[in-house]
Amino acid sequence: MKIIPPSFTVLDQLDQESLPVRIEYCGRVCYKSEDRIDRESAIPFVARMAEHGHNSVLEMGVLTLEVECPGQEPVDELFRCQPKYLFIDIPEENRLLVTGSVRAFREMLLFHPDSALVQAMSDFLLRRHDWFFTGIRPQSGPAPVPTIRVDKIALEEVDRFPAPLLERHRHIAVKFVVNRAVTHEIVRHRPCSFLQESQRYCRYSDDKFGSEVTFIRPLFFAEGSVEYNIWQQAMRETEKMYLQLLETCTPQAARTVLPNSCKTELIVYCNLAEWKHIFRLRTSKAAEPSMREVMIPLQEDFRERFPGVFQ
Repeated sequence: MKIIPPSFTVLDQLDQESLPVRIEYCGRVCYKSEDRIDRESAIPFVARMAEHGHNSVLEMGVLTLEVECPGQEPVDELFRCQPKYLFIDIPEENRLLVTGSVRAFREMLLFHPDSALVQAMSDFLLRRHDWFFTGIRPQSGPAPVPTIRVDKIALEEVDRFPAPLLERHRHIAVKFVVNRAVTHEIVRHRPCSFLQESQRYCRYSDDKFGSEVTFIRPLFFAEGSVEYNIWQQAMRETEKMYLQLLETCTPQAARTVLPNSCKTELIVYCNLAEWKHIFRLRTSKAAEPSMREVMIPLQEDFRERFPGVFQ
């Protein structure tokens, strides 16, 4: 049995990587298969996720497009589509900012292929990333729209957006290492994307887990106190029963004895506007103490990174 404190990591290094690399890293957290990542594994992994419809994984890659479109009709047509999971702003006439995940752009083409703006953005993405529309690409590809110009906006440029646009178009991911009681609350937030370590597939008796279950140290009990010793004994007995069940059962069956104190890894990915909302709720005095334990220092981290938004 292992006991560790809760923690978080802002995955800003992933912002410098390509979309497939980013998506693969996040996706493999679910199965704790990060050891399978190599220089050639990202695109096949993403294509496989797309082929099998694992849309939650495809939400872990976001990009921002700048679209110049003469005339109002294509813009009105796009908004009539009510595209899901996209953030769209019109900072000036004939110019759109469109931010979305790989899933969002795929579903945009899948459900609204006749929109001129959808065709133009899909054609642009298809030429840059031929894996982008795996499984749903039309035989001839989206029809090019010569009157509409599409460009990708680099992250460095997004970071220079004024605060109102930065809040909506800047996405950032955080990996939490916390107990499952905390993650049960975090995943209630919308709109966010989540990927979580899967007890259904992870077999904690394996060598890569140290053949043991890891638990998060509870802040409610002082180490060495009577209450802490009771908790520790309960976790030790739980681990014993879990490992015993694994001798005859699958991980998804054995996990039914695991408690909320189990360590889990959860990646939360959303824009700064949603992070503001999360901090407003999860750092207040009314919030669950274990949540405050990670959210208060994370909020301070965000204030340093994006002072124009979080001050």
